[in-house]
Amino acid sequence: MKKSSMSVDVENNYDPQYINIRGKGPLINDLKKEAKKANKVFLASDPDREGEAISWHLAHILNLDENDTNRVVFNEITKDAVKNAFKEPRKINMDLVDAQQARRVLDRLVGYSISPILWKKVKKGLSAGRVQSVALKLIIDREDEINAFQPEEYWTIDGTFKKGTKQFQASFYGMNGKKMKLTTNEDVKEVLSHLTSKDFTVDQVDKKERKRNAPLPYTTSSMQMDAANKINFRTRKTMMVAQQLYEGINIGTGVQGLITYMRTDSTRISPVAQNEAASYITERFGSNYSKHGSRVKNASGAQDAHEAIRPSSVFNTPEKIAKYLDKDQLKLYTLIWNRFVASQMTGAIFDTMAVKLSQNGVQFAANGSQVKFDGYLAIYNDSDKNKMLPDMKVGDVVKQVNSKPEQHFTQPPARYSEATLIKTLEENGVGRPSTYAPTIETIQKRYYVRLASKRFEPTDLGQVVNKLIVEYFPDIVNVKFTAEMEGKLDDVEVGKEQWQRVIDEFYKPFSKEVAKAEEEMEKIQIKDEPAGFDCEVCGSPMVIKIGRFGKFYACSNFPDCRHTQAIVKEVGVTCPTCHQGQIIERKTKRNRIFYGCNRYPECDFTSWDKPVGRDCPKCGHFLMEKKIRGGGKQIVCSNGDYEEEKIK
Repeated sequence: MKKSSMSVDVENNYDPQYINIRGKGPLINDLKKEAKKANKVFLASDPDREGEAISWHLAHILNLDENDTNRVVFNEITKDAVKNAFKEPRKINMDLVDAQQARRVLDRLVGYSISPILWKKVKKGLSAGRVQSVALKLIIDREDEINAFQPEEYWTIDGTFKKGTKQFQASFYGMNGKKMKLTTNEDVKEVLSHLTSKDFTVDQVDKKERKRNAPLPYTTSSMQMDAANKINFRTRKTMMVAQQLYEGINIGTGVQGLITYMRTDSTRISPVAQNEAASYITERFGSNYSKHGSRVKNASGAQDAHEAIRPSSVFNTPEKIAKYLDKDQLKLYTLIWNRFVASQMTGAIFDTMAVKLSQNGVQFAANGSQVKFDGYLAIYNDSDKNKMLPDMKVGDVVKQVNSKPEQHFTQPPARYSEATLIKTLEENGVGRPSTYAPTIETIQKRYYVRLASKRFEPTDLGQVVNKLIVEYFPDIVNVKFTAEMEGKLDDVEVGKEQWQRVIDEFYKPFSKEVAKAEEEMEKIQIKDEPAGFDCEVCGSPMVIKIGRFGKFYACSNFPDCRHTQAIVKEVGVTCPTCHQGQIIERKTKRNRIFYGCNRYPECDFTSWDKPVGRDCPKCGHFLMEKKIRGGGKQIVCSNGDYEEEKIK
């Protein structure tokens, strides 16, 4: 679809207007030539809506029969998975194609209707969208909560107690058997006035066995959240590294896909993978650690479907293949491998004890637990520690060693991080696995929000844009409305809804809102944000502006001074020389792109070719993406010892 226009024929049943991507003519001609030579053409694009639509477009370009069984799907790029997929080719699933078209058309109708209004009324380079506008509103609503928050005082009293020779901690619970909040220092003084030097008596002991089930294997969103929290990966970086692991790494026996497809909201695991995991777990830990025993039977009538994100083979342990992966790949692969193996193990069992003890009506409470059977915790690091209490029974006497009152104030809700924003979007049914990373990237690229201490903070521009969209397009930023729309689009995917009808129900009232906004929305002047340094030409302060191609630095003395500077673009790869900085895209005076470390001049790494974040399996030097004459790219070793197949 053209970038310069909506490319949706609203009057003709919302027919999308497709064009070939500029510059891809030679590739299309090559594909047509090869297709004519072949006895059979198979379409093996990604196993999701977007992949199904790509296969449909290819079928049209190559004049293939839509009803032919030429579509093959696999969730992992391994020899067995690919061979099995070719044993069961199927027709192109038009429900999936329609679902993808519906989403694309809907996004065009929203974005290409609202964005031009924002350009006229606010400034050029702005955008609006179904998911990005909801994400922005969530961030701003949270900021409003923080600004409106009034802290409240409260107090705690923590005590150290002793039973025999063992000490333990307990906290103030209440008075005379009733739970009590301490809101002022006077409350604390009142409680402490009742305490004497006498011993405490155990009033209540509750012992229970508690089971904690293993976590589910990763979906896209849960992987993104854990990668952010545990290995400090940005969402974009997580998906980039996951793509590398999915597409394949040379692990000494050839290039092999190491994980299943990374865009999924399924927690399903295939019986084959369950069997493999059961064998591994039984061999390493014993059969009582395996959730499924040692074998799993195929479910009767089970259909191949999307799976959770898992290693393509559990026997490719992180330790076994570590030497073939770079640091980032190993971090993410280890996260995925550990989560999958843990998900196939039995739950952990804890012995828990809850105790209440009192003196003169003042009651303290303590809780303790001990792992009885570690289950999945044998392999999966967990934040919970054993917190043992000495064995006690009702009527036992314990000594108080000390008590410590402490003042606190309630805290406002935290700003969203990438992980918590994704979690909130998912919990509210907004967006799908393929949309989270680009949504987060877009709201930052448009400068609606900025990251401060890894938390999203709305900018003045974001506040203005959100206010206008809330006023003139309330449904677009309504979480419930957006979630219901996602549900209808999911119904298209399974053949329950006709995609044009879903679009029509949305567009008719929406088009009236567009007309009203064009007529009534007032023009707003936005001040440019200071860049924090001065113009090297005239000495005036530089500011950040947003142009057609994104943000850039410009002199505030315009038009008297027209000096501008590009804002560097990170490529998501750690510097292969210093291993501390990030590789950024830079330009020479003649506008030629090259790549360097953002720690320059401390690190002087530069390269004309883009590093890809992997090391050469032969010599250990960094690999880079080299452009080939006549079109295409190739991954090659910077030392000249290795090269991969050309990519057109």
